[in-house]
Amino acid sequence: MGSLAYSWLTGSYPSRTFFNLLSSTTTTSSLPCFTIYCCNSDFTSQLSKNDLKFVLHDALDAFGVNTNHARIAREGFCSQIRKLSTIERETSICINRGVDLGKAALHIAAEDDSLVSHSSVPLPVDDFLERLDHLSMGYCSRYSSSFASSPEHFIHCLEKYLYVNKGFRRNGATSQSETRALYLHSVLTHRCGSASLLLLLYSEILKMLRLWVFLSFDIEVFFPHDSLSSPRGYCKQKTKESDQLHVMTTQSLLKEMLTDLKDAFWPFQLDRTKSPFLRAARAANCSESTNNSEESAFELASVKAALHRLERGVWTSVRFGDMRRALAACERLILLQTDPRELRDYGVLLYHCGFYKEALHYFTLYQDEKNCVMQKESFGLIDNVEEEEAMEKLMIRLNLILMEEGWSLPPDNKRFLRNNSEPW
Repeated sequence: MGSLAYSWLTGSYPSRTFFNLLSSTTTTSSLPCFTIYCCNSDFTSQLSKNDLKFVLHDALDAFGVNTNHARIAREGFCSQIRKLSTIERETSICINRGVDLGKAALHIAAEDDSLVSHSSVPLPVDDFLERLDHLSMGYCSRYSSSFASSPEHFIHCLEKYLYVNKGFRRNGATSQSETRALYLHSVLTHRCGSASLLLLLYSEILKMLRLWVFLSFDIEVFFPHDSLSSPRGYCKQKTKESDQLHVMTTQSLLKEMLTDLKDAFWPFQLDRTKSPFLRAARAANCSESTNNSEESAFELASVKAALHRLERGVWTSVRFGDMRRALAACERLILLQTDPRELRDYGVLLYHCGFYKEALHYFTLYQDEKNCVMQKESFGLIDNVEEEEAMEKLMIRLNLILMEEGWSLPPDNKRFLRNNSEPW
């Protein structure tokens, strides 16, 4: 692996399916890497057990970064995904009992914390799970009289407890300085979180109250799709047809949480009107760019300023996301496998890291999955002409790179800016 991959991965570069997730040993660690077997999918999956071998942990190991804690956290996340049956994937989070969403969210946080901090001590998942339980018990001690009241009064008391007494509030997390709102342990600590994590807190309290047999009526939670509102409960018997768009299932909440992380840490943040894939393709000169000289000049100045700080040992990620956490989010979305486009997005990140063979492999997997989807016409995947053209250009370039006889990545170098390592 060359300097391009080292720079991205070590942080010195600015920047309704059921799965059996099986473990196998690697040469770099006694902890497991993951392969996937898929069955009963909404789209016909052609992936074999050897198709989905992820890059992130092994690459970091190769560069001397200890990923033991990250691998354990990933396995913890996967242990929850194993519990997702086809029915569970379509079950509202308010009645889900199979997947422990709180534990899954904390394992996501634990992996990312390990990737970034390189701490010798893992994130204390069990301690934060205890804090989550205390949140539910706190409601019982303060508002026990609400259990015998009407559903409307109970909902009023629960939201007063969560949003007033405990002070939890919504944060859009539109900049990387606010991304702590995307991790459950930080939300429990700072009381400021994304809509998806506030929804998780709301649903976890409801789940515990049901387990303790304190609820005698059904409550559903309204998930807001704007950037300001917080999740709100309502009596399920009063559900309107329009409310269905705002009811989150176990699968959709996990996808929402991971997509928030992917978007927040995507290394190509300019021109948010474009999809993450198109922004990455544009950075590789495989997509039409906007002829905005002012924006281009600002981007160049940001790169140079970031380089100067990095050479002085100061970490920065101004407008450049975080490749490690973006890769981790993509890998977990692929494990969840709700959209074949995640294979493509993962591939374009691998391209920018210099893993050309692996990038082409994931692009090929995406095309195979997309063709199956289009034949079944059951997934509703709509082609974007601009994205497909960019994809074709990237695949042509990758094939030319891999055909170049005798070409290999340059020697390892920690500088994050250097000549393009492609063979032309």
